[in-house]
Amino acid sequence: MIISMLLGIIRGSTKDNIIPIVEAALAGGLDQVEITLNTPDALSQIKIATKRFAVGAGTVLNVAEAKAALKAGAKFIVSPIIDPATIKFCRRNKIPIYPGALTPNEVYRAWELGTSMVKVFPVKSVGGPSYIRELKGPFKDIKLLACGGVTAQNIKEYFQSGAAAVAIGSSVFSPKLMAEGNYPEITARIKELVKAAGL
Repeated sequence: MIISMLLGIIRGSTKDNIIPIVEAALAGGLDQVEITLNTPDALSQIKIATKRFAVGAGTVLNVAEAKAALKAGAKFIVSPIIDPATIKFCRRNKIPIYPGALTPNEVYRAWELGTSMVKVFPVKSVGGPSYIRELKGPFKDIKLLACGGVTAQNIKEYFQSGAAAVAIGSSVFSPKLMAEGNYPEITARIKELVKAAGL
């Protein structure tokens, strides 16, 4: 069972800086990182990064994109939506997939399709940790990945509310920090989150 996992969402990186960004993320204490497919040259970056790290692909919307990401070397798939065909494809190929869902009906549907974990997105917009707590009432066995608005101030509460994992995005992997090559600050921000979570 996945418990207290930290997932980094890298969006807007380049082929030149993806390696030091992933290095900074893992040095800070992240368990997994995804490179979103709406990043320019995302597939090339995944191919570069997977030579050294087990990275995943994010913002995957359909089977064609999942196939392209896996061909580039992605080790897991993350999506903002429920696409049954993509979920079935990943299950068939034993690839972990975390599809996005929001309502109780969507969360249950995603889990029933055989996902590894359900990404609750955008969780900040519907109550944050309190919404995760409400979902865990009827869905105590469903693994939930909280995504959207996770900070050092609320990360511990997300885990206390029942989240199996949280996703960390632009608050750490900001375009400015990545463009400037300020990798120590990326590591420092992640370490702050890990400490705040009590992990």
